[in-house]
This record gives sequence, C-alpha cells and structure tokens, in this order.
Amino acid sequence: MRLKLRPALPFAAAAAAAAFVAAALYPHAGSVTPVGPAASAVAAPAHVVVVMEENHSYSDIIGNTAQAPYINSLASQGASLTSSFGVTHPSEPNYMALFSGSTDGLTADSCPVSAGSAANLGSELLAAGKTFKGYSEGLPSTGSTTCTSGSYARKHAPWINFSNVPTSDSLPFSSFPSDYSKLPTVSFVIPNLDDDMHDGTINQADSWLNDNISSYATWAKANNSLLIVTWDEDDYTESNQIPTLFVGAGVKTGQFSDSADHYDVLATLEQLYGLGKAGASASATPITDIFN
Repeated sequence: MRLKLRPALPFAAAAAAAAFVAAALYPHAGSVTPVGPAASAVAAPAHVVVVMEENHSYSDIIGNTAQAPYINSLASQGASLTSSFGVTHPSEPNYMALFSGSTDGLTADSCPVSAGSAANLGSELLAAGKTFKGYSEGLPSTGSTTCTSGSYARKHAPWINFSNVPTSDSLPFSSFPSDYSKLPTVSFVIPNLDDDMHDGTINQADSWLNDNISSYATWAKANNSLLIVTWDEDDYTESNQIPTLFVGAGVKTGQFSDSADHYDVLATLEQLYGLGKAGASASATPITDIFN
C-alpha cells in the first residue's frame, strides 16, 4: 500500500474508513459518503473535460518533447503531478476506479460489465442537478452498448456499465460541441485505440489531442473551466507511475509532488462540486494545492 503524506482534509475519518471497507467488500453496493458543498474552498469550474490516454509511463511522456510536444506544452501551462499512479493493471479496472471509486472486482479487460446502480461520478452529478456526458471516438451511435466497433472499445467507457447513468449520456466524440459553453458539467473524452496510445504511437495521440482538445484548453483558462489529461496505467516499467495534468482557470503552473491515484482524482472532482464520495474515493485525498 502506498502511504500518502499530504495533510488530511476535514473529512470524517470513521465514515471514510467505513466507506472504503464497504467499497472493497461490496463493489456493487453503491454507498456514498456525504460531503457538503462547503467542503471545498476552490470555486467549482463551469466545465471539466477529462481525457484518458493509455499504457505509457510518466517518463515516456513528460520531457519527451520529440514525440509529445503538445502534451509537454500542456504540462508547462498547468499543474503536472510528478507522483501520479494507476491503481492496478490492466486498463479497464483503472477506468472504473476513476469513474466510480471501485475496480468492480475486475482483474482483466472484460465486456460487457454490469455494475448496476453503484454510485459513480455520473450518477452523483445527475443527483446534484448537474450534467455528465461521455464522448468516445468511434462509438457507432449514442447509447450503443456494443463491445467493439472498429477502433472503439467499450472497456474504456465505464459509464455505459451503470444503470444509473442514462445511455443517452454516452455519445460519439463527433457530438463534442464546438461551442464549449454547451458542454456538460463534467465530460470524459475517450480517443479510440489508435489515438489514445494503445495501438497508435505517442506522436499520433499527441497530434490528436492538439487537433481536438487544444482549443478547449485555451478556452478553459478564460472561462472558469478545467482540462484534466491522465493515463489509465503505465507500461509495467515504473510502478504504474503515469502523467496527470490539470490545465485551466485557477490552476497553478508547475510540477507538484502530490502522491495521487485515480481515486484521488475522482475525490477532487467530487469535492469541487460538493458531491458525495463513491467507494474508495471516500478515503482518498482531494488534490487542492494545485489551485489558486
């Protein structure tokens, strides 16, 4: 177990421990630890876009300006976490961890997966009167539950596994709005297997991000919004250390040594919007020192 040395934030320790144990023993239980809106001193972003990349370690990307010039440019524009980690291998349980605070007991990439009505970021946002959408490149149609279609892979779209997130919230990336003010509160963007570094090259994914996300990154800074770019897991070379970048309004610029994983990123999003804490995010530490 990785010990986190950052100061604990004011969450109820007993409730957090109970929620963690419940999530570990009963991954479908859907328990949520309540957190009031006043728990965060950071202003909630109008919009957050989370982009997931694949299977590369921190040192594969950060500093690799030859193959990933745009990503390194993003790193210089915002907060780059130097001690960020996936929670396990392979890919799918990491996506589930980031979205729902639980790997759902997965030890392999599987399809279909049914997580029932377990609490997750999408259901929490909807219950709070906010909005969520998942945009997947290559998804054949809105709400499709197919496992694969060309270079699209359902294993990278965790929201489709939950009955409490409407299938209408799962859209092709072609539906991503050009008017960013029309984005939902939180969006996940999933490039296809060729453009997320899984099957394609680092440079191919870097170019895709530059072509499709750079204008949002620029817009976010001036419009109280946030971009998060992270990876599911490393390539088994660096103890699952991955790049994680935060860029946008109110984000400090520089490298931050916070020891963080997918549960911490989920807890950060939940705290920003005053949501409950799903699964293991209840015992995670929100990342707050990167914000002004």
